[in-house]
Amino acid sequence: MKASWKKHQLIFKNPAGTSRGILKTKDSYFLIIEDKNKIGIGECGLLKGLSIDDRPDYEARLNQCCENIDSDFLEHYKSLVEFPSIQFGLEMALRDLNSENHVLFPSPFTDGNDLQAINGLVWMGDKEFMRSQVKARVEAGFEVIKMKIGAINLVEEFGILKTLRSEFKAKDIEIRVDANGAFKPKQALEVLKRLGDLDIHSIEQPIAKGQWQEMARLCEDSPIPIALDEELIGIFESEKKSELLSTVKPQYIILKPSFIGGFRGSEEWVSLALKESVNWWVTSALESNVGLSAIAQWNYTLKNPMPSGLGTGSLYSNNFQSPLSIKDGKIGFNSKQAWNINL
Repeated sequence: MKASWKKHQLIFKNPAGTSRGILKTKDSYFLIIEDKNKIGIGECGLLKGLSIDDRPDYEARLNQCCENIDSDFLEHYKSLVEFPSIQFGLEMALRDLNSENHVLFPSPFTDGNDLQAINGLVWMGDKEFMRSQVKARVEAGFEVIKMKIGAINLVEEFGILKTLRSEFKAKDIEIRVDANGAFKPKQALEVLKRLGDLDIHSIEQPIAKGQWQEMARLCEDSPIPIALDEELIGIFESEKKSELLSTVKPQYIILKPSFIGGFRGSEEWVSLALKESVNWWVTSALESNVGLSAIAQWNYTLKNPMPSGLGTGSLYSNNFQSPLSIKDGKIGFNSKQAWNINL
């Protein structure tokens, strides 16, 4: 086998606002493995300032990965522990090498016979922009709305949430919020209480990562469930993962394969979470349709009934044509639709 990589910059159709700033572009690296007449493609997706492997030596490590492509997979995978996005790209490319039409996990989903429920994402912005997004998601048939909060204006954000909840009861529209660590520990509990009054399903990462004791207190006292997201990033050892879960005792964890070691790394988190009675769901990390398709296919095999966060494929103006489609708040796979991965 031989391997190479190419960098591709994805361009957002509209700037994407989070509590860490506004995203206009996103870089992905594509690992390309060739073996005789077969080609496998895997996406190594980075988010600047968030991915633990956003490092100056990233491309050098990609070169090493390509040079060692014929080595034992498990040893190769473990050697990349500090580069979880490359682990994911390696797993994906090797599976793709032996696939047909980029179907990595054959199932009723990839046959086009089943769909997966997903949330409709509402990005931060001014009040009218956020209101328009909420309206569009509801009209598009989403029964789960995920709204970014914590960076613009809490008064306006709560106003939008109150309006949404006044129009739709919790049994009709599930609302999740994502704070991306925006709140201080002393402020967070009051915010959580106010969210509880609105029948919010859950909040992702209310305070910044690394504050285990403060997060544990919030998980114990919060009127709504707390999901750990960024908290999982950069924890490589199984013992440390177990320690986090047993210390913080969150209600949920969010699995983003590009951030936590691909399919293998994510499945280890699932196994450890189940031992602590912690539930979970899967979310994309703003990959292109190449990575998103792989995650959606894999997620279907896990048989988790909770709606996932896999509705990000339409964010980019230069995404790749793929069999993925979204209709009535669900993601599907049209096996008759051709791919166009132009790298």
